[in-house]
Amino acid sequence: MNNIYEQPEFIFPLLERNRLLPQEKIEALKKKAHIAKRMGIDLIQWIDSLQVTRNGSKDELLSEADILEAVCSERGWRFKRLDPLKLDINVVTKTFPSSFARTRLVLPVEWHGNILEVCCYYPEDDELKEDIKRACQAGIQFTVSPRSDIERVIAEFFDFRKSIAAAQDVLSAPEVDIANLEQYVKLSSRDGGASSDKHINKAVDHLFQYALNERASDIHIEPKRDESVVRFRIDGQLHTIHRLPRVVHEALCTRIKALSRLDIAEKRRPQDGRIKLSWKKEDAEVRVSTVPVAFGEKVVLRLQSAEILMSDLEELGFSPRDLKTYKAFLQNTYGMILMTGPTGSGKSTTLYSTLRYLSSPEVNIVTVEDPIEMVYEDFNQIAVQPGIDVTFSTILRNILRQDPDIVMIGEIRDPETARYAVQASLTGHLVFSTLHTNDAAGAITRLLDLGLEPYLIASTLIGVVAQRLVRMICRSCREERIISARELAAFGCRINSEKTRAWKGSGCSMCRNTGYHGRIGIYEVLSVSSKIKKMIHQGSSEGAIRKQAVKEGMKSLKYDACMKMLSGITTMEEIARVTY
Repeated sequence: MNNIYEQPEFIFPLLERNRLLPQEKIEALKKKAHIAKRMGIDLIQWIDSLQVTRNGSKDELLSEADILEAVCSERGWRFKRLDPLKLDINVVTKTFPSSFARTRLVLPVEWHGNILEVCCYYPEDDELKEDIKRACQAGIQFTVSPRSDIERVIAEFFDFRKSIAAAQDVLSAPEVDIANLEQYVKLSSRDGGASSDKHINKAVDHLFQYALNERASDIHIEPKRDESVVRFRIDGQLHTIHRLPRVVHEALCTRIKALSRLDIAEKRRPQDGRIKLSWKKEDAEVRVSTVPVAFGEKVVLRLQSAEILMSDLEELGFSPRDLKTYKAFLQNTYGMILMTGPTGSGKSTTLYSTLRYLSSPEVNIVTVEDPIEMVYEDFNQIAVQPGIDVTFSTILRNILRQDPDIVMIGEIRDPETARYAVQASLTGHLVFSTLHTNDAAGAITRLLDLGLEPYLIASTLIGVVAQRLVRMICRSCREERIISARELAAFGCRINSEKTRAWKGSGCSMCRNTGYHGRIGIYEVLSVSSKIKKMIHQGSSEGAIRKQAVKEGMKSLKYDACMKMLSGITTMEEIARVTY
């Protein structure tokens, strides 16, 4: 086979014509390429391994996919990036044997009527095409995909499917007529249980790796009547990943419960646990929650990596004004700072990032959490355990004897916890906590509802941060659009011109055709000034306090989101989804 991927006389002119690399970098590569050619090395893979910077970019690396797409464009081949979330695992794994797929770098991806779309890395391998046509006895449509995409899908799909199928064979039992008075008992072989455990263990490991590689924040394992459904939450949206045989559901749940040290025999009550994973030279924390539903136990796993949970304050999404105001809060040695927002709005990330910012050998930081989000050695972390009467309120009675400088309370849920939080801030401690309110001013009303006296709130509250998470536009497919002043006015954002520029994602393989990749915070930072303290003391309404905060410079969540939209970070549709 005459492999053009190994021909410098084809690859380097291609890089020049498509301006994928600076000319001086191409010349430098040419000098080394004769060695690669003599050894029969794939130049696309070789250049990709060198991690060279793409032409016209400071930090974006030239990838295998970039070069291969240019090759396909010149040769008239169809090019496709593989998104595991959009592939049918049955088509991928049940058409070709895994050994054939691995050795020939070929993958069946989709049926279009009677035509099977097959992704391959070497499209000029005529022998491969004939073998596939004979094996499938169907029309074949060939598409070229990056080698890394094909190998990744093979590893994630075939290994996972093999483990599940093997476990199903061990666990399955013949259907039994329940009207029959004779009880059917299946006697397992001596090593049957161990064999099943081995396959299930591998399947769970693949599931964790797959989720972390796909940037999933949550894994849902849901029992249905005839199957078990696995879903990942990625950038705030749920995606169905696998539909598994119902017989393996309980075994998967048991394995996860064993890893998180839960009671595997208890299936009637909700349980909470945690797992620590080693992943890419780092650790990831997994919070495990089980709850009984109609068809069995549902398991939800929240994935947290230190890289995300312990971000720099400058990377969270604060505007310059809000970041300056928030850092001013942190200069206080006592008082109370509150984070507000719904579940999944990034409050924990802001709190942990703040505590890491304040952490030093001279400071004693104590946290009370339910459960502990991320174990971090610089903090003294206490887990709430209601079963033995270790609650937010009971532990706060004793926490002040631990000589803390900074106290973080996971959530203020009841009047007693609110009173102890205020008491801690009155006695010279900096207290952080969270509340579930829609905006920053609503936190004051919520504290009043919990029975705190206005004068206590006024004397202890330093500031309130309300936040949400919005999806960011994918940098790989971002394109410009025009928005009218009338459209912006509907969002409460007014501009001087008739029209302005904004951006959106057109959809590409990097973002799974969603147009979004990653999330960032939008914020509303309310500083409790002397004027607002006086208003709280006088019992002013929430609306009046909000109006005064805006007068003093506070920007609303919607305004902050609009500024991020005009800066090309997010879209109008995403603002509407999150702020309405």
